Amino acid sequence: MSTSQNNKKNFKIAAIILAILLAVGGYFSLKFYNTYFAANVTAKEKYLYVKTGYVFEDLVTDLRYKEILNDIGTFWQAAEKMNLQGPLKPGKYRLKEGMNNRTLINMLKAGNQEAVKVKFQNIRKIDGLASLLAKNLEPDSLAFISLLDSAAFVKQYGFTTETVYTMFIPNTYEMYWSISREEFFKKMNAEYLKFWNNERRQKASTLGLDPIKVTILASIVDAEALYDKEMPTIAGLYFNRLKRGILLQADPTVIFANNDFTVKRVTGALLSVDSRYNTYKYAGLPPGPINMPSINAIDAVLNKEDNNYLYMCAKEDFSGYHNFAATVEEHNINAKKYREALNKRNIFR
Repeated sequence: MSTSQNNKKNFKIAAIILAILLAVGGYFSLKFYNTYFAANVTAKEKYLYVKTGYVFEDLVTDLRYKEILNDIGTFWQAAEKMNLQGPLKPGKYRLKEGMNNRTLINMLKAGNQEAVKVKFQNIRKIDGLASLLAKNLEPDSLAFISLLDSAAFVKQYGFTTETVYTMFIPNTYEMYWSISREEFFKKMNAEYLKFWNNERRQKASTLGLDPIKVTILASIVDAEALYDKEMPTIAGLYFNRLKRGILLQADPTVIFANNDFTVKRVTGALLSVDSRYNTYKYAGLPPGPINMPSINAIDAVLNKEDNNYLYMCAKEDFSGYHNFAATVEEHNINAKKYREALNKRNIFR
């Protein structure tokens, strides 16, 4: 065989070997790319929730069941290589359509979860708060209620199970979905202490009240006032009654005591309920708030109007405003006008 023929043969062998190497290299390169860098997250879910105590198998089950990934196999391979093992970091993780396995795994390993915003506003009872929290955070409503119903736990922070609701100041708070109920409580207590600064505490002390009593009174004021601008007047009225030892006789407390919030007219039957929240029967403030009062209501109590009013009655024009009176004679005239307006509208309950 000539030298020329040998060269051609060797060239062909080299070309074949090179082709094989390129094919093998291409295969592994493509496999590597698909495992780590190819788009794999679908548009099925906006968030991935990793619960406390989750291990890798739990995660894979969720990913498969919710169809979050196009290819669960490549994710599994990448997760093994990138050591996504053991207990995972719980959290609410934002997903983006087209996210690759490497990005998703790094996010989970680092625990880069997204904070959630929880807004408290116009929540009447503590079970309503627990329900709202359960919709936004990992613990369920029963977990929150069991803690708030624990006298031993809330006592650590200076509350009873009836007054603990005064600790929650209506606002929007940012926290992680995976926050524990104990951590949540600690955060809310820190916000409570921040809200009750020296200025507010001094105003409460001047009135002969503490933050808890101010908030309980504010819950009544908030329930009575449709318009914020009436709050200081109503606060002044109730403060006058407290100071003189007169029963508050606040209709919203009776409604709360009867646990019927459909009532529009407080009648004799409702007034007979034997409850410490019935301020027609028991003197002073009720043992706890009847709602989560707004910041405006709390500040209205702290900055109450100095007046001589002892009575109030909704205006007969149903505007939401009130007629105020200093004497029972004046009040009876106002009350008569309102009763007649109710009767005309066939409102008897």
